[in-house]
Amino acid sequence: MQTSSAKSRVPALTIAAIGVVFGDIGTSPLYAMRVAFSDIGGLPFNEAAVLGVLSLLFWSLIILVTITYVTVLLRADNRGEGGVLALSSLLFRTRNNGRLKKIAIVLSLVGAALFYGDGIITPAISVLSAVEGVHVIAPALSEFVVPIAIVILVALFMVQRTGTARVGRLFGPIMCIWFAVLAALGLFQIVQSPSIIRALSPHYAIELFIAYPIPAFLSLGAIVLAVTGAEALYADMGHFGRKPIRLAWYCGVAPALVLNYLGQGALILRTPSALEHPFYHLAPTWAQPGLVVIATLATVIASQALISGVFSLTRQAVQLDYLPRLEIRHTSEHEQGQVYLPAVNWLMMAAVTLVVIGFGSSDDLASAYGIAVVSAMLVDATLLLLVTIYIWQWHPVLISAFFAVLFFVDLMFLASNSLKIIAGGWFPIVIAAFAFSVMWTWRMGRQALTQRIERDSLHLIDFVRGLATSRVVRVPGTAVFLSRRTGIVPASMLHNMKHNKVLHERVIVLTVVTEAVPIVPDDERLAHEDLGAGVHKIVLYTGFIQSPNVPRALAHCSGIGKALSMMDTSFFVSRETLVRSSRPDLPPWQEQMFITLAGLASDATQYYHIPRNRVVELGRQIEI
Repeated sequence: MQTSSAKSRVPALTIAAIGVVFGDIGTSPLYAMRVAFSDIGGLPFNEAAVLGVLSLLFWSLIILVTITYVTVLLRADNRGEGGVLALSSLLFRTRNNGRLKKIAIVLSLVGAALFYGDGIITPAISVLSAVEGVHVIAPALSEFVVPIAIVILVALFMVQRTGTARVGRLFGPIMCIWFAVLAALGLFQIVQSPSIIRALSPHYAIELFIAYPIPAFLSLGAIVLAVTGAEALYADMGHFGRKPIRLAWYCGVAPALVLNYLGQGALILRTPSALEHPFYHLAPTWAQPGLVVIATLATVIASQALISGVFSLTRQAVQLDYLPRLEIRHTSEHEQGQVYLPAVNWLMMAAVTLVVIGFGSSDDLASAYGIAVVSAMLVDATLLLLVTIYIWQWHPVLISAFFAVLFFVDLMFLASNSLKIIAGGWFPIVIAAFAFSVMWTWRMGRQALTQRIERDSLHLIDFVRGLATSRVVRVPGTAVFLSRRTGIVPASMLHNMKHNKVLHERVIVLTVVTEAVPIVPDDERLAHEDLGAGVHKIVLYTGFIQSPNVPRALAHCSGIGKALSMMDTSFFVSRETLVRSSRPDLPPWQEQMFITLAGLASDATQYYHIPRNRVVELGRQIEI
């Protein structure tokens, strides 16, 4: 049951969600209709084709966005968190065999990798498509489109450190104006040609495929541009919550988009020359400069949806041990999902800038855009199928009916966009392949490293028993040893005894375990076991969206005797240097990549919020 405080925040979160979540899909009217009738697909320009394209646009929004993402997929939240990794993590908690979990892991990594490709292309195509409005109002300035787009994008990445909440408060009102403008422009054209509303009937889409099968099939590569951003909608659920996102879509975003697409169709049927750039020609000449300005602002905001989604995804990947430790800054005291990752931000800025320079126009980028979007949607649909079978346990008839339609639509879009791989579709595939190889290598490398460490480790129980007959000197104070695995003696403890020949009177062997849930309640976060001889084994459980704070967690542990004092506590951390082995556990290229990634990881001191002046680092070399 929602509290009055939570209910009172829904309107503000709804406006902020409009500013952050719906920017991508909300700027699709800038280019979707124009690209659909470009020379690439060869679709003829006549009334039947226009009505058919409008029908495809409308029913794509209904099937893929409204039904699949907003209505169904938002229900598949992992305790409030969304995104492909959160979705796959739901399956980790099932009682089925390990085969299902392996499938979920592979699919989640593929989906995450595709999302990174999408996250790089979206800012580039969104901002370029708006700035290209200069072609309409001042053709002489066309050569400045790319430099202007780069300046705008760099500025956007510069403000990310202020946090999603502040960005959302700034962008929310602007996007509300944008969607009002979309609706007003479209409605003005519909009033002049009300018969355009008949395009909402699905039979016009069917007739388009009957009359022009090949051009209609090729046009799907443009139609998919109208649903870009749906995957970001799900990934950003942790930032704002399910209810604000649904409220924004049903009551504002969806109606505005449909009205604008219908308005563009009505306009080009009356004035075919407007097909050059139907969106900007919706407005009278005197209003077009202002429309370019607000469109540019809207596309800047569109980029925010993917940027914040990439931040959320990367934070989840780090916590689930799919990526090395990265610096993660929480930017809100109220919303767990609002984070900023400096390294990811600057890498994205560099990649997006190169994409803008390399492709140079939104038309060229459109060929690269669709395949990343529809591939990510197909992965989401497959994971959702597994959730409906193993978790929700839908009736088989309902599963068959729903997913037959969904997979048919997704596969049609994928097949159409696959024809554009040579024209630019290769780019997101390359990005996704690289991202997948990084995450898969890190996961395989960590497993190999853990196995090698365990082979050479002592069991903690046996070690404690040996202390009874040991002559090791016990010194006052508390020592906290971070351990990779529960039940084994940390290397830092062995090295401390070997070189310093002492052991503190109170020893805590601490292991941090990330669960397949976004948040672990405070009363379930610590598991304590007194092993005797002043040695305590503690496991700190954390969710995949939580940042583990070791000192704060230990301060709430009542089973270790006297309260923990930072002035009387030393934290021992093992700094491992990986070197290539003559008998490697990984293929040579993966071995080198894993060693490189391990060297880029942030240190445990910062990641676990341990005071630097209380840390003792003991290094060792490990062959991998």
